[in-house]
Amino acid sequence: MNARSTAIDVELIKRARAAAQASGRPVMAELEVLSGIESRALLGAVAAHFRYQVIETAEMLDLDAAFDVIPLARAQQRGVVVLRQRGNAARNALLAAVADPFDQDLQIWVDSLVGRNLEYRVALASDIHAFLSKQEESMRAMDNMMANGEMGTGDARALENLSFASVSDATSPAVKMVNSTLYDALKLGVSDIHLESTPSGMVSKYRIDGVLDQIAQIQGSALAEQIISRIKVLSELDIAERRVPQDGSFRVEAMGREIDLRVSIMPSIHGEDAVIRILDKQAMVEAHGSLTLNALGFDEHTLSVVRRLVQEPYGMVLVTGPTGSGKTTTLYGALSEINNGRDKIITIEDPVEYQLGGILQIPVNDKKGLTFARGLRSILRHDPDKIMVGEIRDKETAEIAVQSALTGHLVLSTVHANNVYDVFGRFHHIGVDLYSFVSALNGVSAQRLVRLSCKHCCAPYTPDDAELASAGLTRDAVQHFNFQRGRGCGDCRGTGYRGRKAVAEVLVMNPELAEMVVERRSVRQLMEAAQRNGTRSLYDDALRLVANGETTLEEVRRVTLAG
Repeated sequence: MNARSTAIDVELIKRARAAAQASGRPVMAELEVLSGIESRALLGAVAAHFRYQVIETAEMLDLDAAFDVIPLARAQQRGVVVLRQRGNAARNALLAAVADPFDQDLQIWVDSLVGRNLEYRVALASDIHAFLSKQEESMRAMDNMMANGEMGTGDARALENLSFASVSDATSPAVKMVNSTLYDALKLGVSDIHLESTPSGMVSKYRIDGVLDQIAQIQGSALAEQIISRIKVLSELDIAERRVPQDGSFRVEAMGREIDLRVSIMPSIHGEDAVIRILDKQAMVEAHGSLTLNALGFDEHTLSVVRRLVQEPYGMVLVTGPTGSGKTTTLYGALSEINNGRDKIITIEDPVEYQLGGILQIPVNDKKGLTFARGLRSILRHDPDKIMVGEIRDKETAEIAVQSALTGHLVLSTVHANNVYDVFGRFHHIGVDLYSFVSALNGVSAQRLVRLSCKHCCAPYTPDDAELASAGLTRDAVQHFNFQRGRGCGDCRGTGYRGRKAVAEVLVMNPELAEMVVERRSVRQLMEAAQRNGTRSLYDDALRLVANGETTLEEVRRVTLAG
């Protein structure tokens, strides 16, 4: 980070030192007040004055924390971190990042622990705190920490609330590793935990904001097998069977609520891999105060169109997109908004992800024969006004849903398709009569979740011509864009992104489109007709976020197709 056009003079530093001595606050804090300079710019100016280099969290994450020199607890207490090149255990190549270069006592203390061969860097206190917090989270999931029982009392109490941990096996390294991994994942808002077997042990990864992030490497094939066996026991699976895939589930009590976890075990060449899907029913509600269509961050145009579709008295509304794109959350938001207490609303889901007051919610149970199709038939005898089907997977379910929409019910559902136009091919492929389908269909919404640039570390940038060309854009077309990109910090785990927002293309059916679908017109012809009717493509909706400085062209290309 380069210093901005600001300067720190000796007189200002003297005044800041005097103020700090009187107030007891750090000199940097007093200097920020006296100078009126924003903290990051001030850090650059101070670094330039003392000829220090600035280090940011992204650079720290490329190094190893030397907790053998200054332990984590002391580093957090003093606001300093000692770093070394990755894989280098020697003490002759250490860096120390400090937030207050005026604190001579701190530097004397660090020098006494480290020795002479030490270079100092300056960093924002918040960046040091974020880096140390990240290290604490990673260390908690590491096997050696679990084996040594090194855990803070607060985290120990939280783990005690995980109801699957029994007293008899609580000292097992595998049990501790599973408990710690689950607790960390729940605290970080992870959607999936991946445990991948390797020749030397296991790698654990978290899917956060739709992207996998490696968390830790677990050494030892025996420990890796014990971890998989522990997960099988929790999920009531066959621990002796290692040759075929197995699926299961279990429930934990953590953070004051029950959380469902779905487990998939898959044999691999190095043993077995496990994926744990976390279904935190209340996380979205707690994050936004209530579960509405606003929770996903749709723009006003998309919100108005979707709201108009779900407020129709009858017909079918479909939401499509890949796994993890927020389809079910969109339907829940719609149900919450149209639930006025005067209509009978029934859902059938696999599983029930959010509990909605005043709505009858039915979980699918394949083992007992309660499939989507059978449940939907029963729902129609229960005098519903509005129905939500978690997913349309087969011909029978699709035909019942279409007939329900044609006979005066509002039917909301999800279907797997790449875009709104592929939905027609999907229903034709499973054998549904297209004339009945388009007669019942009110509209289709295809959506994706786009990662947002981290607000903590984003900064303006100018894409080069190659990047613009790959996105199908010209320099003239983006002259009014506010390009922003995250540089990487502790808050975003060095990725440059934090949080997500939904983008969508919404197709509203009309007689022209219905006729074209029945006639099996090409996708291009359907697209042209839809755009004349006001449909905005996924890509165009995502570009709106780029223009506003909320995300990057790279992220848009990752989740959408240009054009």
